[in-house]
Amino acid sequence: MTILIEQADDHFGNDVEETKAGINEKELVLDGGFVIPHSNSFGHSFRDYGVESERQEGVENFYRKNHTYQCYDLVKKMREEYGKLNRAEMSIWECCELLNEVVDESDPDLDEPQIEHLLQTAEAIRKDYPNEDWLHLTGLIHDLGKVLLLPSFGGLPQWAVVGDIFPVGCRFDESNVHYKYFKENPDYNNPAFNTKYGIYSENCGLNNVMMSWGHDDYMYLVAKENKTTLPSAALFIIRYHSFYALHREGAYKHLMNDEDVENLKWLHIFNKYDLYSKSKVRIDVEKVKPYYLSLIEKYFPTAKLRW
Repeated sequence: MTILIEQADDHFGNDVEETKAGINEKELVLDGGFVIPHSNSFGHSFRDYGVESERQEGVENFYRKNHTYQCYDLVKKMREEYGKLNRAEMSIWECCELLNEVVDESDPDLDEPQIEHLLQTAEAIRKDYPNEDWLHLTGLIHDLGKVLLLPSFGGLPQWAVVGDIFPVGCRFDESNVHYKYFKENPDYNNPAFNTKYGIYSENCGLNNVMMSWGHDDYMYLVAKENKTTLPSAALFIIRYHSFYALHREGAYKHLMNDEDVENLKWLHIFNKYDLYSKSKVRIDVEKVKPYYLSLIEKYFPTAKLRW
């Protein structure tokens, strides 16, 4: 089944606002031996959305659409439709192989197929945290929701699958990348949604907050509904690893409960590997495959998952 999303007029004006996400040097110290590169695959700082590069224009165009269309009503519709998990039945490794066809247009740091990023992340974590096998598997599967881009999963546009995520149903925080494009969002001037708490309450818990739709929430639903035994921290990482306004800028913490605060500690650890392990270095897939197959079997009760 294909989801048809009404496309608004693709005219967003010509103003270009330079937005650069500064890197906190304190965050660059890892617990293990992973060495953080000084630049991304294009020779620029990581998550630099203002630098002139071969991908900058495409990334900014992506966020124009993402911030314009990702509203509360659309997110509710997507969650209801894709929460049915009636798109396919396949193993996690089969899904990993499908990602060979996917390149994330919102990512200013990498233009390699996604399976390369999954293995780079997982192997970097495995080296520094050898005893936390659940975290290794989380590294492998965290981006599998990007299969939503493929025709067999509805062929959703990039703006509905990838990029930084943010809460809908409350005020858009100015720390979100390319914040100015939210002004075209139908929720921006809605009095029910444009206050600090919106439809939520203080410390309500992120589990009760509707996030912009994309691969994070979809993979969370897949893991949860297929009865994974991964710990709470793993599901938190999968669901919120693209929530940079929270785990990098410290926004939206007024919506977090105590469990969120604890899980955020693991997300901070994970994010360093997710972001800084992106490189042109290739992983020997066949060499590491048996190890990850054993983890999949350990943490998922069935070989074939509903997607």
